[in-house]
Amino acid sequence: MTGQGQEAAARRLILWDVDGTLVSCGPSGREALEAGARLAGRLDAVPHLPMGGKTDPQIIGEMLLAAGVARADIDALVPVALAEAERALAGWRERMGREGHVHPGVRRLLDELAGRDGVRQTLLTGNLAVNAAVKVGAFGLDGFFDLPIGAYGDDHEERERLVPVALRRAGELRGEAYLPEQVWVIGDTARDLACARAGGVRCLIVGTGHDGFGAVRDLEADAVMEDLGDTARVLKVLLG
Repeated sequence: MTGQGQEAAARRLILWDVDGTLVSCGPSGREALEAGARLAGRLDAVPHLPMGGKTDPQIIGEMLLAAGVARADIDALVPVALAEAERALAGWRERMGREGHVHPGVRRLLDELAGRDGVRQTLLTGNLAVNAAVKVGAFGLDGFFDLPIGAYGDDHEERERLVPVALRRAGELRGEAYLPEQVWVIGDTARDLACARAGGVRCLIVGTGHDGFGAVRDLEADAVMEDLGDTARVLKVLLG
């Protein structure tokens, strides 16, 4: 069997991070979460906090706490803030398409993987499920993903808990089970790697996130790449 045939026959579950990995959405995502936190906490402003690799509930909770909201009140306020953020982001779909971009090589790689027998792609992201769908949809990428089996910020505040969610849904909804070596998390931060390691699966890290390649180049992932522009190389890593 040729290398081409081996790749075509490979059975894989690919779990994609969204922000910084597939796309960058401009300021809309941050502004939506900040608007939600301000409304829920009745605040004039919220601190500008790092968001990379975190879940939306985690980000909102950190914003409220840093803004001086009592810890005892935060659990009740987070759902209010998330609902407002969801509403805001849904109205900014066209804006995201204008201000953001798809990262190098992503569209071609998604298309190549979609054409391979035995490969299923979904999302594993700190975004709420509905927000993740809006973001990938803003760039016409939603058709590549089996969104119902994905794992999202509304499944658990801790990103490290999300791989088992996707594996369980693949079993329940698609009747599929995957060995650890057949599952890849693709992300752009150390938190994506920690998530993969906690789930016992493989991880490809790319340097297209907010902090660039320098922030991730020394991470001990199964593979680290500056971007996904070399399609043949990425396919060899994921399917070889």
